[in-house]
Formats: sequence, structure tokens, C-alpha cells
Amino acid sequence: MHGTRLGSVRDVADELWSGGRGWILVGVASGWFLSLGVRLIFPALLPSIRETFDINLVLLGLLVTVLWTAYALGQFPGGIVGDLLGEGNALVISTVCSGIAIAAVAGATTPMMLFVATGVFGFSTALFGPARFTILSAIYERRDGTAIGLTLSAGEAGNATLPVVAGVLAGVLSWRVGFGITIPLFFLVAVLIFRAIPGRVSTATDGYSLSVATFREVIDGIADRLILLITSVHLVLFFVYQGFTGFYPIYLVEMKGLSPTAAATLFGWFFVVGIAVQPAAGAGGDRFGYRPMLLIVAGVSTVVLLALPFAETLGSLLLVTTIASVLLGATPLTQTYLVNELPASVKGTGLGLLRTGYIALGATGPLIVGTFAEWGYFDGAFLGLGVIAGASLLLAILLPTAGP
Repeated sequence: MHGTRLGSVRDVADELWSGGRGWILVGVASGWFLSLGVRLIFPALLPSIRETFDINLVLLGLLVTVLWTAYALGQFPGGIVGDLLGEGNALVISTVCSGIAIAAVAGATTPMMLFVATGVFGFSTALFGPARFTILSAIYERRDGTAIGLTLSAGEAGNATLPVVAGVLAGVLSWRVGFGITIPLFFLVAVLIFRAIPGRVSTATDGYSLSVATFREVIDGIADRLILLITSVHLVLFFVYQGFTGFYPIYLVEMKGLSPTAAATLFGWFFVVGIAVQPAAGAGGDRFGYRPMLLIVAGVSTVVLLALPFAETLGSLLLVTTIASVLLGATPLTQTYLVNELPASVKGTGLGLLRTGYIALGATGPLIVGTFAEWGYFDGAFLGLGVIAGASLLLAILLPTAGP
């Protein structure tokens, strides 16, 4: 039995790496490691940013909402760029522009400059969003869920390491150094992507053009009931994810009495566990179907978020943080299904439009949590996230048994 399992793992690894596809996977994963990891530096540095600019919790929540709203608004253009110019080219453009934008964030001297630079950074990283899914779906026929899960776990590795490093640098030097250290990394990763990934990977969009007929095809493609239901499940869980990650470090500092360094470390641990959760969820979706896996993700997320305000000791907070990482399993399940079911000729554009919708709505999470926290209901805000996660469980139950 043990030998069979090893053989199976080896077979999967060989299939993922064969035919030159391995380096494409490495390029996509490296870019996502940086793109997502730097976005999650923002919550970790909110205490330091608050000191520098003397802004309240509502404005801190608004800053994170601006980041993710800009990321949402860039999804649809990102899908168009991928279909029109090629997926690999979209990733290179995104990575270079993100490096320039994060330099502006690190150099901001007024709240207005900080907010504008943050918005530009969010929009730049959005160009990476749809293309990474369409690239992996195009090159992997049987293992796309596994490949997408591995790529997403690379993003969680970025979330686990970069906010912690930035938090330490903020404590020793400055939050500006925490952002600034990532600037050369963006340009190095851009070179890697340029060398590893062809400008265009999918041949389905060779004849793509911007026209009324194209947009009608996009709308017709996303109007399917199952696509809309899967998107709704992801919307609810993404709102919860945004509200949770946007304020978890500062919640641990202000409500649980942890130091900023300890809070950043626990925040990083959430994503360390996610490194295993996301490929496991993707592989589970490939093997068992997406419905049962989504039921597990939604159910566990609901229970653990409802328990969070009652966790007081470091050990209980560690346990809750570990279990809460199950929330990260939603993305490989929903995105793999969507990218496979959308029409091939407008796959990137259709996915970009869907992602613009649910990310924009989900991005209001930090603002709402920040507002309730400023009113003195920090614990209540996190209990509310648990209740909202329960809505995703109800939506997942509505999925047909023989469905995704």
C-alpha cells in the first residue's frame, strides 16, 4: 500500500512536470507567491501604518478595501489582456507594473499618496488573476485542479513568509522597508515568467476580438445556473476571507493582547497550513467532486469563526488559526470548476468578469469589519463573519449531488 501511494504521487509529479509544463507551473506559482504575498503584507503592517499616518480603524479598513476593490476592477481588463495579448504576456505586464506600484506605496508620505499607490498596486496585480487559471487549464487536461491547488499554495507560502518578514522589518527598521524589500523580487520574477512561459499558451483565443458579439458570448457563458451558484458560494467565502485576513493581526493585538510580532507570526501560520490545504482541496475536487469538498470547507469555516471570539489562550488561538485555514480550500475548488465550464473562446474574459463581481463585493469585508471594530464591536464583527460563512454552507447544499 505504501509503495502504491508513493508510485501514485510520483506519477502525478511526473505528469505535472512532463513536456516542459513544469517550468510553466514554476513561473506561474512564483508570480503568485509574490503577487498575493505582498498584498497580505498590508494587514500585517496596519499597526505601523496607523502610527505613521495617525488614521483610525475605519480608514485602515478602507485602505484594505481600496486594495481589493482595485484588484477586483482589474480582473475583467486582466481577462481581456490575457485573451487579446496572450496569457504569458499578461503575467509579465502585471509583475512589472506591480513592482513599480509597490515602490510608490513604500515611498508614500501622505495618506492620499498611500491610498492612490495602494489602488494602483491592487489593479496591477489583478492582471495576474485570470491568466494564471487559463494557463494551467490549457496545459493540464487531467490534473488542472491539482496544478491550480499547487499554485495557490505557493501564494499561501508567500502569505506565510512575506508578512512575517515585513512585520519583523517594520519592528526593527520601518514598515517602508517591509514593502521595499519586495521591489527587486517583482522584477526578478518578471524575468523568470518571460523566460518560462510563452506569450500565448492557449490557442483558443487566437481569433479573439473586442466586439459586441464577444461580450454577448461572455454573458451567455456566465449565465449558466451552476456557474452562478458556484460563484455565489465563492463570493460569500471570499467576503469572509477578506474580513478575516484584513483585520486578524490587529484583532489579535487589540483584543487578545498579542504583540504585533506574535500576531504577524500567527497570521503567517494561517497561510503555512494553507500551503497543504489548497493542493489537498484541489486534488480532492479532482477525485471526489467539488460539491462534497465545498460542503466541508463551508461547514468547518462556519464553526471555527464562530468559536474565534471565545479563544483566549495562545494555545486555543493557535488551534483556531490552524483550523480556520480550511477557508483557503474554497478557491481551487470554485476556480477550477469555473475555468473548465466557461466557453474556451472567451475563457479569460468570462472568468475576469466573474472575478470582478465577486472580488469587488467581497472587498467590502475589511471596511465593514473595521467599522464595527471602531464602534467597539470587534468580537461581534468576527462572529458576524461566522454567520455569513454559514450562508455559503446553505448555498453549497443547494448544489446538485451529481453536479460539480
